[in-house]
Amino acid sequence: MSDSAAAEHYPDDLLYHPEHDWARIEDGEATLGITWYAQDTLGEVVFYEPPALGTQLRQGEMYAEIESVKAVAEVLAPLSGEIIAVNETLGQDPGPINADPYGAGWLVRIRLADEGEREALMDAESYRALLAGGGASSA
Repeated sequence: MSDSAAAEHYPDDLLYHPEHDWARIEDGEATLGITWYAQDTLGEVVFYEPPALGTQLRQGEMYAEIESVKAVAEVLAPLSGEIIAVNETLGQDPGPINADPYGAGWLVRIRLADEGEREALMDAESYRALLAGGGASSA
């Protein structure tokens, strides 16, 4: 882990996809990003190209790639919806993905297509149990 990376944590106000993506749902919209575990597994992120505004995401499908010094990882959508905002600053400096994965390192914001999809996601306690149980696949 790099010195600038955040300490391991999984906020209770988020929902988690088993492939290490998170969603913060508010008023029919969701902000998406990758978890602390995902960024730690990847190592120092060196490149992220945000998807285009208006892109339609489908739950469980790839919508972006993150490149680190170790690997290139696919970013999967934890929920379906239309991209209404992208974190453009990460294109110039992807460092916040490591340093603040739940804050400044957010990736996209979507208008939810089906709020019922949230039922397929895990709360923080379940996600921590997944990681502790060895159910963590590579990011």
